[in-house]
Amino acid sequence: MIRIENMYKIYNMGDNEVRALDGVSLHIGANEFVSIVGPSGSGKSTLMNMIGCLDTPTEGKYYIDGTEVSQMRDDQLAEIRNRKVGFIFQSYNLLGRLTVLENVELPLIYAGLAKNERRHLAKEALKKVGLEGREHHRPNQLSGGQQQRVAIARALVNKPSLILADEPTGALDSKTGEEIMQMLREIHQEGNTVVLITHDKEIAKNAKRMISIHDGKIFSDCEVKYA
Repeated sequence: MIRIENMYKIYNMGDNEVRALDGVSLHIGANEFVSIVGPSGSGKSTLMNMIGCLDTPTEGKYYIDGTEVSQMRDDQLAEIRNRKVGFIFQSYNLLGRLTVLENVELPLIYAGLAKNERRHLAKEALKKVGLEGREHHRPNQLSGGQQQRVAIARALVNKPSLILADEPTGALDSKTGEEIMQMLREIHQEGNTVVLITHDKEIAKNAKRMISIHDGKIFSDCEVKYA
């Protein structure tokens, strides 16, 4: 599903060279649930951007579903993202001027689906996350947990092969955060590949496998025995 080979991301800050990723190699199989954990500045956000095709490496190769994307142009990366990756962010990234239904439809618009089909798929995705009847609300009329459920519906609506969750509980209280993590566990159990990015080792233990990153290098990669 995911294959990263000797990946570097180097930034030149004046006279200083910053290696946000420093020779990372990583394989993630289809239908795995993996967490990538590390403190601020460890390189986990840079690695997330690579996995999500939001950026390209300075050196190294990245394959997703067997396709090398490391040197693709921005428009090609955008197409890969829309077809293969569903994103869930800490800040939800919902558009306030759109309804819940319209927010969930967005990936389908970019995919070129007809309006009736978009509506049907978006409603099905909202039903899946327990938000039936909220289709015409605006994001600011929902709680934080409900907004994250909308974001999850949007991530699932295009049936991507990879769900990438970046600190998905970071803005939520512990009870609501656990509800969101339960949804991610269920998404994985339904056969999806899930990659969870977090600074919190307790959250990371929800995954079946935990990868720790420090100073741009993979520090450990182990199975979570009691997930």
